[in-house]
Amino acid sequence: MPISNSICNENHRFTEIQQIIPGITSRMLSKELKDMELNNLVKRTEDRDAKVPILYESTSYCQSFGPIITEIINWGIAHRKHIGEVNSKK
Repeated sequence: MPISNSICNENHRFTEIQQIIPGITSRMLSKELKDMELNNLVKRTEDRDAKVPILYESTSYCQSFGPIITEIINWGIAHRKHIGEVNSKK
């Protein structure tokens, strides 16, 4: 998920993605990006004539996961509020 999140937040180069994810090695990021490409979550574009020859983009299939993530975030916010209310009654 951190890789998808990074790419959806306009980080399209390998080094940009790696800088956003603490502790990920180049080898692991490369492996994960290849797996994501095989699963149609990421599109890899190569243009040898461009200043930045390789770019990664999220696919529409990957973006379809966005509403699910939003719901998980909303649940987490509601859960923290609920726990705060429960703890304040003790």
